[in-house]
Amino acid sequence: MMPVTLIADSGSTKAEWCLINNGKKKTIYTQGFSPYFLSTLQIADLLRNELTSQLKNVEVEQLFYYGTGCASPKNARSVKTALKEVFGDAAIEVNHDLTAAARALCGHNKGIACILGTGSNSCYYNGTKIVKNSPGLGYVLGDEGSGAYLGKKVLQYYLYNTFDDDLRSRFDAQFVTNAVEILEKVYKEPLPNRYLACFAMFLAENRGHYMVENILEDGLNDFFFTHLCKYREVWSLPVSFVGSVAFGFKDVLQELCRTYEFELGSVLKNPMQGLVAYHNS
Repeated sequence: MMPVTLIADSGSTKAEWCLINNGKKKTIYTQGFSPYFLSTLQIADLLRNELTSQLKNVEVEQLFYYGTGCASPKNARSVKTALKEVFGDAAIEVNHDLTAAARALCGHNKGIACILGTGSNSCYYNGTKIVKNSPGLGYVLGDEGSGAYLGKKVLQYYLYNTFDDDLRSRFDAQFVTNAVEILEKVYKEPLPNRYLACFAMFLAENRGHYMVENILEDGLNDFFFTHLCKYREVWSLPVSFVGSVAFGFKDVLQELCRTYEFELGSVLKNPMQGLVAYHNS
């Protein structure tokens, strides 16, 4: 019998948890977190406040945690310490969210696995482990193609008065903000990457306008050119994507794959279904 298992997929915006107990699955959602922004104590407090009350005293025996920022050994230790404080004697494995993407998208097969959500990342996965990874520089220096990157482009178009009158009026009606507030939230308030990513929804809701299409094509092309073209394997293996941005703009990814002569693999909104299948196998 499979031990009581908890699988976690945490981005910096939201986290999905799947409890597997006697063959039954229960899904729980909490706020996501990044160990770059929250301390061990803050992470443990968040878990107690949002997660354990929904587990109804179930004794978790093994926990597979996949989260943003956990490629750093220091961050992974911080998260594991927080999980140990909350889940005591459970066997805990902490992995980077890129490992989650690779396992969910590729299973035990070779492929290029990509994340396009609040942040972005990519790797070549050999069916067992990540072999190559184009460096992730975070939302300030990198994260090409991510929600934060696309949201930043939206704000640039707005603040530089590049939007035409139609798009500007749509933006004003939807967000009711101004330059002072935007700059305050980006430069002085916590979690600016999450704030920036909120503006990517403006693109999804205004498809068809040439400026919106330009932002999408340019922003996602930056990801293809800067990262995917660095893998020589990309022309011989499928390229698969996971994340809200990838799922929402799948048509743009398809067109870019045709342009670059890449084979488009699967596109998932989130990795949980693939992770459950991976761990059950």
